[in-house]
Amino acid sequence: MDFSNFLAMRHEIILLAITLLLIVAEVFIPQNKKQSIVHLAILLFGLHTIVGFLPIMETNLFGGMFRTNGLIHFFKNILNLGVFILLLQSADWLRAKIFSQNKGTEFFILLFSSLLGMYFMISSGDFLMFYLGLELSTLPVAALAAYETTNRRSSEAGIKLILSSALASGVSLFGISMLYATSGSIYFENIIQIIASTDLTILGMILFFAGLAFKISLVPFHFWTADVYEGAPISVASYLSVISKGAAVFILMILLFTVLKPLMHVWENLIYLVAVLTMFIGNLFALRQQNMKRFLAFSSIAQAGFILLGLIAGTQLGTATIVYFVLIYVFSNLAAFGVVQAISLETGKEDINDYEGLYRTNPNLSLVMMLALFSLAGIPPVAGFFGKFFLFTAAASEGYYLLVFIAVVNVTISLYYYLIVVRAMFLRKSDNPIPFFKNRIYMRLGLLITVIGILVLGLYSPLYDYIYELSGIFN
Repeated sequence: MDFSNFLAMRHEIILLAITLLLIVAEVFIPQNKKQSIVHLAILLFGLHTIVGFLPIMETNLFGGMFRTNGLIHFFKNILNLGVFILLLQSADWLRAKIFSQNKGTEFFILLFSSLLGMYFMISSGDFLMFYLGLELSTLPVAALAAYETTNRRSSEAGIKLILSSALASGVSLFGISMLYATSGSIYFENIIQIIASTDLTILGMILFFAGLAFKISLVPFHFWTADVYEGAPISVASYLSVISKGAAVFILMILLFTVLKPLMHVWENLIYLVAVLTMFIGNLFALRQQNMKRFLAFSSIAQAGFILLGLIAGTQLGTATIVYFVLIYVFSNLAAFGVVQAISLETGKEDINDYEGLYRTNPNLSLVMMLALFSLAGIPPVAGFFGKFFLFTAAASEGYYLLVFIAVVNVTISLYYYLIVVRAMFLRKSDNPIPFFKNRIYMRLGLLITVIGILVLGLYSPLYDYIYELSGIFN
């Protein structure tokens, strides 16, 4: 293994080095200065994010277990950008509540360990590397969901997540064993050449899909989502909603468009049904929510249903639209969760009714939330409109006109409940509104990055052209 191989794995190596440095910092930094670890972690991960945008060569390592190319590299950069914004938004919460309990560094170690697992999962060239990455990305998040040990709901969220994850992992592994039984190999390149449409193969594919559908919160594998999001710390709910979901979408797309491409006549029908159920159930249940975290949980379920429109296309256009939509979704959802986090940390309020009159006391936060919700709803000219438009185009190009019509109906439903929050902030008055408060620099910077992303991505078409060019790798 020469130096060029290390460069091909620079995302993994640098992140592992950062994690080890934080462990050393935890040991040697005095107790009264432990909060400086927040600045150190954000600085190091910010540098890691910048270095990640340097070009990388296409290569396979460890006999084909690990692979990287331009699109996989871009996937990792999207995840890095999302985690960096998340760290900025989490800084005040960590300093106010977590470091006083002497467990702040562990938050970063668990978060980066989970992200490292996602790197390996996305770069996997066989099912062994995929499964190891899947487990490494999931187990630390279960600990993070139960991170506020003084909060009973947080502990409950951690238990629900770990039990649900164990079941989903077992189902997925059982499906992988069936694919291995019919192909005689765990390497993706070998399976592509051998795989055939037999009953055992189809059953294995369905079980494997079910395991990843759990991480993406697709119906009927979504039952854990709202309870875990509500009970977990907001930063962890944000991570599950954006980073974890994005990584699972990426690897599912890669495997469906390459390894399981010969079974497309089967999985396109499966995805069709799941997409319709996910959009309707996510949107209809979001209508009933009063807690903002549960509201955004069902919103994220509905957004996952929209992502399946690009997945069912199975083309280069479908690949490009999925990547582009996930990038927009990262900025939009992190903006919404960032505002919820800022308000919750300052006042402890998390219900939609608490946001009444917010524009009169905190106009900047109201505008950020409005942009985020407009983007999630797909209202022009913000980025979310173009993301959904390209997804609809990808599905329509393959003749799925009824599915596109169903998606448009669901966009209309989602517009209604997103406007409920906007109405509360801008049109309703409250006798006891959330008082004015000023966010610290890290939160302001995190929200600023999300706003720039929401506004720029809808207007900067060369980025979509770049993603479309990269997407030819898997098609």
